[in-house]
Amino acid sequence: MGIIVPPCMIHASPQSWAMQYSQSTEKGPSPLAWLLAIVLLGSLAGSACALFLHLLDYAQASREAKPWLLYLLPLAGAAIVLMYQYWGGYAAAGMGSLQRAAEDPQAQPVPARRMAPLILLTTVLTHLFGGSAGREGTAVQMGGSIASAVNRLRAFQRNPRARRMLLCCGMAAGFSGLFGTPLAATIFAVEVARLGRLRWPILLPALLSALLSNAISHAWGASHALYPQIFAELSPSSWWAQFFSNGLLSVVVVALGAALAARLYLFLHHGVESNLRRLVSRAWLRPVIGGLLVIALVWVSGSRDYLGLGVTHADPEATSITSAFSEDGATHSSWLWKIVFTAVTLGSGFKGGEVTPLFFIGATLGHSLALMLGLSLALAAGLGMMAVFAAASRCPLACAVMGAELFGWSCLPLLLPCCYAAVALAARQGIYSHRPPADPDDSAAINPTDR
Repeated sequence: MGIIVPPCMIHASPQSWAMQYSQSTEKGPSPLAWLLAIVLLGSLAGSACALFLHLLDYAQASREAKPWLLYLLPLAGAAIVLMYQYWGGYAAAGMGSLQRAAEDPQAQPVPARRMAPLILLTTVLTHLFGGSAGREGTAVQMGGSIASAVNRLRAFQRNPRARRMLLCCGMAAGFSGLFGTPLAATIFAVEVARLGRLRWPILLPALLSALLSNAISHAWGASHALYPQIFAELSPSSWWAQFFSNGLLSVVVVALGAALAARLYLFLHHGVESNLRRLVSRAWLRPVIGGLLVIALVWVSGSRDYLGLGVTHADPEATSITSAFSEDGATHSSWLWKIVFTAVTLGSGFKGGEVTPLFFIGATLGHSLALMLGLSLALAAGLGMMAVFAAASRCPLACAVMGAELFGWSCLPLLLPCCYAAVALAARQGIYSHRPPADPDDSAAINPTDR
């Protein structure tokens, strides 16, 4: 399917875009400067995402081949926190620092030299030793960090508006290079960073950055999981029949289940994080406790399927995101176990994103609901993937479009109401709400000039 371009892009002439980019109290970057920045940003972000994906594949293969690595997870957690304490500086703020820099021209600049290498290394360590975490936070932070470096071009240095726009382009490039969904990445960057009037001018450069990053990532041999193309082979009459027989009920049931699952995940994650902060004064000790709890959860659940990303698994009998689209690919409790594993891992201080675990939770929840209520299995799993992500992130449009890019555009009429309904029923705070600043023991003193 081709990429659908928003109407605001279709009706805007190149001259109007150039004028929008150049408007500012200071002289804005020229179209040539923008083109150079986008090429640099997309190429570097795509290369970084390809490296990250290859390292994650290596980490998963190593962990599955050497099960004893799990027992080093507590030590890895302590090392991660100590690295941020001694070298992290303002990079410890993570996604929060990107959002603040994109929303407020006077915010602390993104620490370009530190954020990308630190988050890359610590996320790979989390996955190598068995933490249940994702990857989108890492890719978005790498893209933002690279954008902050590109912002040092003379044309952008004295223009806060252009710097904010380029930072959002970096976020889109990181997301696109990781997931292979450039249109959703563009919308995601706009939804996560509340940009006010900048949300329309940013669309074109963000889309170009996302498209280039995705192409570069593929050129480096990075691959993405393949999902079934739901409704792709149906005729229009059959599509409408499926829509009324299965589609509407699936939307209602999955949206409600996704909202409850997202609420439970946020509750457990924040509970683990706040209680460990309250009870354990040493920051490095919190992931040690979290790692021990993950090991205990493996013994209690009797399964290692909930470690790592969970997109695919070498064992065909294991539960994963892709297996959830088949009849025997998950159990009724798979989604609940993944919530607990991920909340303990990330709440105790390990690094990584949350989107891929949310995909796992949503796909296995949809699988369970489909079997219980006689719904279409592939449709319920696909809707669940996107609806849980939407409910937790509060980015419904990006999630619906991402689902269309993954499962086929014929699903968009069902994805849109499902994602928006899940957001309406979920908690008001999401995973991208600004996190409170780290306590003094969590990181080294932050230098105002640290970049």
